[in-house]
Amino acid sequence: MKALVRWFGFAVLILLGRRRAREDEERLLPRHDAPDRAERLVLVALLVAAAAATAFVVLYFVDPSTQLLGLALGLAFILLAGAAALAAKRLVPPQEEEEELGPLVNVAERDEVAELFEEAGDGISRKRLLVLGAGAAGAALTGALVVPAASLGPFLGTDELRRTPWRRGVRLVDDTGRPVAADAVVEGMILSAFAEDAPKESLAAPVVVIRLPAGKLALPPGRSTWAPNGILAFSKICPHAGCAISMYRYPIYAPGAPGPALVCPCHYSTFDPLRGGELIFGPAGRALPQLPLDVDDEGNLRAAGDFSEVPGPSWWSVRLGRPL
Repeated sequence: MKALVRWFGFAVLILLGRRRAREDEERLLPRHDAPDRAERLVLVALLVAAAAATAFVVLYFVDPSTQLLGLALGLAFILLAGAAALAAKRLVPPQEEEEELGPLVNVAERDEVAELFEEAGDGISRKRLLVLGAGAAGAALTGALVVPAASLGPFLGTDELRRTPWRRGVRLVDDTGRPVAADAVVEGMILSAFAEDAPKESLAAPVVVIRLPAGKLALPPGRSTWAPNGILAFSKICPHAGCAISMYRYPIYAPGAPGPALVCPCHYSTFDPLRGGELIFGPAGRALPQLPLDVDDEGNLRAAGDFSEVPGPSWWSVRLGRPL
């Protein structure tokens, strides 16, 4: 415990930049001049750590690539740890002592420890620069750790996560940008489509389109006009963890097969298109959002409004046990 207290004192001494000349006084520790190269290495490591942490903050807003963010933050931690280890090994004098535990309050030992604290930093010539470097690294790393938490609040535009490109009249197009004709959707097959003029990588842009017998549909109240000629569209993004709905179960032999279903191949959440995307199996916490459709004068599919629910993964709603 005493050794821990002493090392803590050494750190405090360096940070405070205290320095006393002891050429004419009796010293408790032998004179230790920190190697010039070690001081420079510690200073460089601290400054590069600060730069890496600052890069994390910048990347978080400019290009939030998980690989780049992880590299920047990991580099900052590694350099900071290296600077601390090098400072402990080379900048302060090594001192090991063993002694019996005495009274908890001993004035003489307290004064001795204070003296050791002051002497430990005598040999560091770039103390102020090291203090500034440590402060810069600490401030930048603190910012890197705090900034991601800001995304949890509404003040950074997180309401945009609830916005979709779908409005009445928006055409459904394929991956080449061509309109999806209603006649191109046949029973037993699944088509992927996107909102026209919207980025395809947008979470709410892709939908899956299928056709079922109109007489077998049992859509929720208020959706009777959402499936013209039995054509239905649902969000392609599973509301469980954001995987893509890419499997379509369609009964070939109706008497002995289960009904049609849209399935997530990752975690097997299964949705009933006959009932408006109702969840019938799997870990998803809510129904698959349905998009109301219309057929224009040219026979192409258009949206007749927005989704029935906010598309995308919904950990928060699952936790609360209710839809978004």
